[in-house]
Order: sequence, then C-alpha cells, then structure tokens
Amino acid sequence: MDPALTLKLVNPDDPPAPMGLDADAEVAALALRQRAARGMVMKAVTFVGGQVEDGLKLIPKGMRDQIEAAARAALLQSYRLAEASRGDGMLARRVRTDRAHRVVAAISGALGGVGGLPTALAELPVATTVIFRAVQGVAAAHGEDPASEETRLEVLRVFGAGGPGSKDDGIDTTFIGARLSLSGVALNRLIGQIAPRFGLVISQKLAAQAVPILGAAAGAGANYAFMRYYTEMAHVHFGLRRMMRLHGEDAVLDRFHKVLAAGKVPVRRA
Repeated sequence: MDPALTLKLVNPDDPPAPMGLDADAEVAALALRQRAARGMVMKAVTFVGGQVEDGLKLIPKGMRDQIEAAARAALLQSYRLAEASRGDGMLARRVRTDRAHRVVAAISGALGGVGGLPTALAELPVATTVIFRAVQGVAAAHGEDPASEETRLEVLRVFGAGGPGSKDDGIDTTFIGARLSLSGVALNRLIGQIAPRFGLVISQKLAAQAVPILGAAAGAGANYAFMRYYTEMAHVHFGLRRMMRLHGEDAVLDRFHKVLAAGKVPVRRA
C-alpha cells in the first residue's frame, strides 16, 4: 500500500472531534429521551388497556402469520409511497410537525376502528405511511436527506425499535453506524428482519380497534401513542447518527450505553 495512503487512513483529513461537555450532555439527553418514550406511550396504552384486552379476544389465534405479512406489506408500501407524500401539495405543507402527524394518525386510527377488525386492517397501510413520513421529517431535522434511499432505509430501522409492551424497546445501536447496501435484496432483507417486531406492535393496534364503533376511540388513542413513540425513537436514532458524524461512533455509543445502563434500560448491542 502507498505510504501516503496508509498515513491518510491513520490520520484522516477530518478526524472526529473530541467529546466535550456539550456533546456529552447531548448524547446523554438522547439516552434519557429513549428511556422516557416508553413511559409516555405506555400511559396512553394503559388508558385504552381494557379495550385492547377485549380486542385480543376477537383476533383469531391463527392470524399471527397474516399480521406479520400485513406488517411486511405495509412497510414496503410506506417505503415506496412516503417520499411522494412529502411533495408540495396542501396536505404536505400543513402536515410537517410531529404534532400534526400525531393528529393525522389519530384521525386515521379512529376511522379504522369504526368497522372493527376489517377496517382496522384496511387502515394499517395508511397509519404506517403517516408514521414513515413523520420519521422522514425527523431525519431531515437532523441533517439527512429524506429523499435519499439510504435515509429511507434508516427510517425502516426505526420501525424495528419495538413498541409498547415489548421487552426490548429502544433503538438497536448494533448497526447504527453501518452503511446499508442500496439494493432490492437489502430492502427485502431489512423488512424481513423488522416485520416480526412491527407485527407485535400491529397486534396491539388491531386489538384496540377490533370492537366496531368503540374501536374508533381506542384506535385513535393507539395510533397517537404509536406515532409519538416512533417519532421519539426517530429523534434518538437520527440524533445519534448526527453526533457520530461529528464525534465518531465509539465515543458517542459508549456514552449513550453508559447512560442507559445507569438507568437499567434494555440495551441491544453486539
């Protein structure tokens, strides 16, 4: 290898900046934000908890594979359609903030719950696309191009953050710094990994919406809660990526995991 190239690899042109007090505090805040997200969303789910329990009884036992297939289809459709929804139309101009997306998600959930399980399943792709679009907005706020294929793949990763009731809630930082292969094979593999986890979330959502009419109120609450959870996880995910671009992967993730460990928060790391 050329000695000059070796020297450049050891001493890159733009080495990561050391973690100062401000950066340290910002990464710690991201860890605390992840910890708080589950608490906030669980309060909302507890509010409609009785409705969820009743709804679970109405979902046939053999529907697990169907729900996972629905999760896979909804994620793929969202990946393909969400960017188009970020155009310059009236709806796109008005629905840009986290709060606006939560309101749209709640309305969608209410409509999906009017007819029970059939309309809830029909509403699923809409809710997923609204969440996907909101997460794209978070990515843009952290300096990433929401239209790029790489960013949209990262958005899919956020859907793998579990959800209310999961035992391993939170951002999986194992591969957060890795570049994703931009290919159809990579997309299908990623969705295949995420769909089972997202399917568990969908089961709770469908349960909340399973009772006709009454499911409208529960569906609105569940959608609002899930939207809030995933946008919070998106701020953690893309916030970490932004900090890693500035200070390097090892320093940022070491600090992040230390804060989580101090609070005994579940951590998924290789």
